[in-house]
Amino acid sequence: MPFPSIMPENPAEIPASDQSRPLARRRFLRYSGAGLAAGGLWLAGCAKDKDEITPSSRLDVGSGDTGILNFAYALEQLEAAFYAQVVAGPYFAGASAAEKDVLRDLRDHEAIHAAFFKNLLGSNAIRDLTPDFSNIDFAQRTTAQSASRLGVLNAARAFEDLGVAAYNGVGRYIVRNDYLLLAGKIVSVEARHAAIIRELITANTFVASDVVDTTNNGLEKSKRPQDVLTIANTFLAEGSKLSALNFK
Repeated sequence: MPFPSIMPENPAEIPASDQSRPLARRRFLRYSGAGLAAGGLWLAGCAKDKDEITPSSRLDVGSGDTGILNFAYALEQLEAAFYAQVVAGPYFAGASAAEKDVLRDLRDHEAIHAAFFKNLLGSNAIRDLTPDFSNIDFAQRTTAQSASRLGVLNAARAFEDLGVAAYNGVGRYIVRNDYLLLAGKIVSVEARHAAIIRELITANTFVASDVVDTTNNGLEKSKRPQDVLTIANTFLAEGSKLSALNFK
């Protein structure tokens, strides 16, 4: 099944980019991910907001700041599961040492992010989600011509671009300043992920016009939660698909 477009709709409030060479960026990626997890754990918990199954059998992320945190937690679960499968797969086994280093770092970062949100949310967290990666070919580096499944790096680019657009899109809904700061820190890391994956596929595409408004203001583009989940749900199994009905 073809992967749906991930073109974001609105300019982001806070642009994030990194114009250094991809492989030289690797050490920064490692330390920024670990530092985020260590530095953010002081944040207080949220009000109780239980899992809700909507009439369409979608798991709703909830409302208020708790809903936003669960929305982010869901995306981080999906990315963490993806990279865990990447490093256990056949493409990774034959990849260059440099690409293996990058992919291991991204795996570790996404696992840290997912664990961070689960810890922060505590009993308010949505349940563990079950991914469905049947549309990804973990044996292929990039998508083969006329292929029905995404290659690993193309899937990674889709996930990372979507993550950046998602964090930039939810900023408008966040009430607490410390959560807004947290979102800004994580989206800056996700933007570095997106940049390095894009550079691994095609040089000089880390600020391409599909993710940055290169014509008017130079800002990162964003997507609202419901639009993000329309795409994310194509990689989630039945029973784990999500909605965000409280965020229009």
